Amino acid sequence: MTRLTLTTALLCCTALPALAGAEAWDDIRAALYGDRLLLDGAKVIAIDAPYRTPDDARTDLAAQIIPPLGTEVSKVWVVLDENPMPVSAVFELKDPQPSFFFDVTMRVNGPTPLHVVAETSDGRLFVQESFVKTSGTGACAAPPGTDPIAALTSLGEIDVSLGSALPGIAEGELISFASQLSRMDVDISHPSHSGMQRDQISLLFIPMRYVESIDIDLDESGFVEMTGSISLSENPRVGLSIPSSSRSVDVTMTDTDGTVSKLHQKLAGY
Repeated sequence: MTRLTLTTALLCCTALPALAGAEAWDDIRAALYGDRLLLDGAKVIAIDAPYRTPDDARTDLAAQIIPPLGTEVSKVWVVLDENPMPVSAVFELKDPQPSFFFDVTMRVNGPTPLHVVAETSDGRLFVQESFVKTSGTGACAAPPGTDPIAALTSLGEIDVSLGSALPGIAEGELISFASQLSRMDVDISHPSHSGMQRDQISLLFIPMRYVESIDIDLDESGFVEMTGSISLSENPRVGLSIPSSSRSVDVTMTDTDGTVSKLHQKLAGY
């Protein structure tokens, strides 16, 4: 398995949220895609995000992607325009899929447009936009939910659970998920320090340390690699659609300090 590293263009986006509204998205879009055409994704991507976050530090952001007939999903970007690191997650499918679902727990630092961009196997890009309001707690700078030292004792622990079916997301003409897919949740024990949080005793900034990548193999074959960011919540959970026929999963988590943890697990029924 190979680690997915952030591209120069993606890194350039980390400073862009100081810009407002559409201007921020225009700059992010240019940095990531240059002059490539982004097509209307209303009939391809259905975003499931709350109108207002119940908890700015841990909000479920999900999307269902069903590409045009004859194509497959090969890559997905999740962009929170106004977050300190707007390119919040990138899914690169090593085995492109006829449909793809994700559900990730994120920090939402303030009211922000949410863009989901999907690349299909024929090289087209589709984009869909939503908007997420927040409770005003400034999630990326909010105090950690656990003691930073205590969090190290379980850092890197991985738990995988498998659901029997995926929830449907009704929007426009998008259909529900195919019955041959199941939902798999990957829970990672990690403090996800943003570099903007202060130790509540010393009041010093806690050094940045977050989940850099989660690499997932199914049946000993590459499936998807997710690149993370400081937008991932503390102890993040990543939900994905996988083929129901999958017998085993291998998960490799790498964080920005170089810690690597792995899990091999037989899936239910096998």
